[in-house]
Amino acid sequence: MGVDYYKILQVNKNANDEDLKKAYRKLAMKWHPDKNPNNKKEAEAKFKEISEAYEVLSDPQKRAIYDQYGEEGLKGQVPPPDAGGHGGASFFQTGDGPTMFRFNPRNANDIFAEFFGYSSPFGGMGSSGSGMRSSRPFGGMFGDDIFSSFGEGRPMSQGPRKPPPIEKTLPCTLEELYKGTTKKMRISREIMDASGKTLPVEEILTIEIKPGWKKGTKITFPEKGNEQLNVLPADLVFIIDEKPHSTFTRDGNDLVFTQTIPLVEALTGYTVRLTTLDGRSLTIPINNVIHPDYEEVVPKEGMPIPKDPSKRGNLRIKFKIKFPTRLTDEQKSGIKKPLAP
Repeated sequence: MGVDYYKILQVNKNANDEDLKKAYRKLAMKWHPDKNPNNKKEAEAKFKEISEAYEVLSDPQKRAIYDQYGEEGLKGQVPPPDAGGHGGASFFQTGDGPTMFRFNPRNANDIFAEFFGYSSPFGGMGSSGSGMRSSRPFGGMFGDDIFSSFGEGRPMSQGPRKPPPIEKTLPCTLEELYKGTTKKMRISREIMDASGKTLPVEEILTIEIKPGWKKGTKITFPEKGNEQLNVLPADLVFIIDEKPHSTFTRDGNDLVFTQTIPLVEALTGYTVRLTTLDGRSLTIPINNVIHPDYEEVVPKEGMPIPKDPSKRGNLRIKFKIKFPTRLTDEQKSGIKKPLAP
C-alpha cells in the first residue's frame, strides 16, 4: 500500500470526518515548521505527510481509491470509482485506454491556511525557501498559550463569515420597565431557498421586557439578519432605551420625584401626594422643616431589582422651594417675630 495515511494521522480505518479534523488539527500544530525551528527539515517533511494524509482521507472519492488501490493507485493510473471531477485530482486520457485518475497533492500550507484561516500562527514562514507562504503572522509567538487557543477546540475561521450584529433601539416607558411587558416587533428580512434565490419575508418577534430592566439592556435574536450565499445571517440586537417620564426620573434602582412647594409649607409642613407607576396613590406627610437639600426617602417604592423583582429600590422625594419675589414691611415683621433667635 505504500504510505499508510491512517497511521500518519494516528486514526483507525473507520475514522469519521470529526476524528480526521481532530487528528489533523493536533498534528499540524505540532509539526508546523515554524514551531520546529531547530529541526525544520524534518518538520516540513512530517507537515507535508500529515497534510497529504488529511487531504486524501477527508475526501470520500480519494479515500475510496486509496482504500482499494493504495497510494500507488492514487498517484499512478487507476480508473476512478466514479466519473465526477474533484479538487486536487485530475482525469486524463492515456492513448486509446480508459480515462485514468491521478491525485495531485496540494500545497501543505494551503491546506493549513484553509483549515485554520491563516497560514501560520507563529510567524516567520517563507524564510527557509521551502515554498511555504505566510499571512497574518503572530510575530513568532511560541508556547502553550498559542496552542491552547487551538488545542482540541474548533478550528479558527472555518466556514462562512458572520457580519456584525444589527442593533436597533427599543424605547420603553418607565411604566413598562416597572411592570414588565411584552412587545411584538415586525421585521422584514431576506431568506434563501434551496436553490440559493433570496425571498423577502416578514416576521413578528416577541420581546419579553422583564420588570426593572435598565436602559442599555440587550435582547439578541440570533441570525435574524438577511441570508446571503456564503455569509451567515447577522444577529439582531434590540437595545432598551427609556422614554422620559412626566413625574419620575430613574437613578439606578431608585425613582426620584421632585415636588415644588411654597416657602411657607417648607417651614410649616407638607403632605406629598403622588400616583405610583403601577397606579397606586401614595400619601407621605412631612413634618420636618424642608430645606433646599432635604430629601425624603420612602423605602421599597422604587424600581424592581431585575435579579429579584420581589425587591425594589427606594423612592426619593426632592423639593424645589418657591420663595416669594417680594415681601411688604408688615410681612417681614410678621416673619421675624416667630423666627427670631
